[in-house]
Amino acid sequence: MKAHDGMYIDGAWRPAAGSDTIEVVNPADEQVVGRVPAGTAEDVDAAVRAARAAFPAWAATPPAERAARLAALRDVLDARKDEIAETVTAELGSPLPFSQAVHAGVPILVAGSYAELAATYAFEERVGNSVVHQEPVGVVGAITPWNYPLHQIVAKVAPALAAGCTIVLKPAEDTPLTAQLFAEAVAEAGVLAGAFNLVTGLGPVAGQALAEHPDVDLVSFTGSTAVGRRIGAAAGAAVKRVALELGGKSANVILPSADLAKAVNVGVANVMSNSGQTCSAWTRMLVHDSRYEEAVELAAAAALKYGDRIGPVVNAKQQARVRSYIERGVSEGARLVVGGPEAPRPQGYFVSPTVFADVEPGMTIAQEEIFGPVLSILRYEDEEDAVRIANGTVYGLAGAVWAGDEAEAVAFARRLDTGQVDINGGRFNPRAPFGGYKQSGVGRELGTHGLSEYLQTKSLQF
Repeated sequence: MKAHDGMYIDGAWRPAAGSDTIEVVNPADEQVVGRVPAGTAEDVDAAVRAARAAFPAWAATPPAERAARLAALRDVLDARKDEIAETVTAELGSPLPFSQAVHAGVPILVAGSYAELAATYAFEERVGNSVVHQEPVGVVGAITPWNYPLHQIVAKVAPALAAGCTIVLKPAEDTPLTAQLFAEAVAEAGVLAGAFNLVTGLGPVAGQALAEHPDVDLVSFTGSTAVGRRIGAAAGAAVKRVALELGGKSANVILPSADLAKAVNVGVANVMSNSGQTCSAWTRMLVHDSRYEEAVELAAAAALKYGDRIGPVVNAKQQARVRSYIERGVSEGARLVVGGPEAPRPQGYFVSPTVFADVEPGMTIAQEEIFGPVLSILRYEDEEDAVRIANGTVYGLAGAVWAGDEAEAVAFARRLDTGQVDINGGRFNPRAPFGGYKQSGVGRELGTHGLSEYLQTKSLQF
């Protein structure tokens, strides 16, 4: 697609306030694939003012009509799914089949789920002598990451629009072309001018201006825990609502009764998916002593199959970061089974699929989010030990449990301090809430819980 040289504000592409631009680089070949404006606080202010002006009309739009616009948006995204996949592949480096199935396919499902929810959600209920009414919170500042560029946009924008909110989106500077394509889709779907606005730019400039803008009622952010803390602190000073989807270091617990081969193979695939750039990835595999070495052999064989099948990480900085974690794992005494810190290709920001064994719970690679194709395998002695290790990080975003008996797996999953647990390879559900415990975030995305983040409650007594 051709990059726009302006911002999408109040239903039209408008010139940016400044002249600075951001180069968009394909991480697979390091070639520039586009340039977008580097937005300023002035651009953000214009977008917020447009969203504020549009809010009364969009909030008053009947839910059925908001649902119709979201259904139209879903249809436009579906019609342009090939273009979406090609755009994500160009700016993220994701292999095209993965971009088609996940980066394009999942957001279409999510948009459709919110079209249905907007039409059926009970925005009002009678409670005794009261009517409890839920209404939109106001203007939303949405700041999205680069790892799933369209999914993260749709997961914020669709429920916000369904609730009756208006939005200003600041996408990640690494993947702004997908956001521009989404803005085109919003316009084609007939969403009210000003209800959705897009400002491209750098996080410390445009992102900070959006998070701190006094006329933004709620900030929805997905990204690192460090940035989430800063956004939370700024919002707290202004008594502003926040929804934060942050980091993870999820445990994949394989109980002794599990189908070990299936659990390990699915677990390795989960970590290598999207080049390891998934906040909910099961990056810690916990295996009982009695089956540990067998699991390590299975994981090594599975990981070797991904050598030429995964894409690069997003940029040179991320490549250096992941490689430094691999070096740290070696220096702290973990056993390097597959992969390593050496770059596997002379061009592009690639990292070798890497598996560590003999990882101790306190090691850096078992505690910190690496955000690359790196798996740590830890051993446990009994169920109590497994629970302690699984819950022994500052994160609590996702996880998995495998057992021969589903009831056994569910009982263990209930003991995990995490927001989402897959049982024996459970499938993705676009209506199930997603979000974390502890430092993995505040609030939930997807389904009715995701919609409720953008609503506030009013009680009328009679």
